[in-house]
Amino acid sequence: MLMNVPNFLTWLRIMAIPLFVGIFYLPADWLSPAGQNLAATLVFGAAALTDWLDGYLARVLNQTSAFGAFLDPVADKLMVAAALIVLVYLERLDAPIALIIIGREITISALREWMAQIGKSKSVAVSFLGKIKTVSQMIAIPLLLYHEKIGDYFDPQVVGTWLIYLAAFLTLWSMVYYLKAAMPHVIHHR
Repeated sequence: MLMNVPNFLTWLRIMAIPLFVGIFYLPADWLSPAGQNLAATLVFGAAALTDWLDGYLARVLNQTSAFGAFLDPVADKLMVAAALIVLVYLERLDAPIALIIIGREITISALREWMAQIGKSKSVAVSFLGKIKTVSQMIAIPLLLYHEKIGDYFDPQVVGTWLIYLAAFLTLWSMVYYLKAAMPHVIHHR
C-alpha cells in the first residue's frame, strides 16, 4: 500500500524540508532571526515527532509496507542532512562534523542496500550504538537551531555543540561497527 497514514506522515516530513530551509531566507521584517530560530526548531521538532509517530502507527494500524520501510529512513536522512547544512551555513556547526555525519549516512545506506541484495541485511541491522547516535543527534540539532540562551545559565549552542560532537564520534564508531560486521560478506562476494 503506497499511501496510508504512516506513509502520508513520512511524505509530510519530506515536504517540510523546503519549508524548514526557507525559514532562514525570509526577510527580517517578516520574521526576526530569533523567530527564524524558533520556527526552524519547531519544524524540525515536528518532523522528528512524525518520524516516531509514523513508525508507531504503522505497527498499531498494521500498515507496514516495503515502500514505507524504504521511504522512512530516506526522509530522516534528508531532514537531518538539510538541518546540518543549514547549521553550517549559519556558522553554528563546523563543516567537517556535518560531512562526517552525512557521509556516514550515505555509506551505511549503500552498505545496507548491498547487504540486502546479497540476503545479509540482518548483519547490518540498526545497533544500540546507532540508536544512541541518533538520540544524541536529534537532541543536538534542535538545540543548535534554537541557538538563543534560555535564562541566565542554559546555552543551547554549547550543549548542542557537545552533543553533535558526541554524535559525530558515535557516527564514526558505529560506521566502523557496521563495516566490520559486513567485511566477511564483502570479502566473500568480491
